[in-house]
Amino acid sequence: MTLLDWISAALLTVGAVFFLAGTVGLLRFPDVYTRLHALTKIDNLGLGFTVLGLLVRVESAAEALKLVMIWGLALAAGATLAYLIASGALERKLATDRLPGAEP
Repeated sequence: MTLLDWISAALLTVGAVFFLAGTVGLLRFPDVYTRLHALTKIDNLGLGFTVLGLLVRVESAAEALKLVMIWGLALAAGATLAYLIASGALERKLATDRLPGAEP
């Protein structure tokens, strides 16, 4: 294996670990807000490391641009959906007693 293979494998492994941590957070955290945090932050890091691991292996700039565009679209979609879910949960007053500064 070449050095690029090792770098790519290391980045892909780090990405998989972040995805695993996000999944554990989704299953273990108590409310919708902390679950959203795990999904949007940790999974975006996992996707970032995965894309970086794949960028090491691409052979053309067009392929690299496609990977970066997919990453950007996933970031935008994740942030938008997290906002919509959180605002819907706030409207329905789901677990607002756990939020700092929330009225009883």
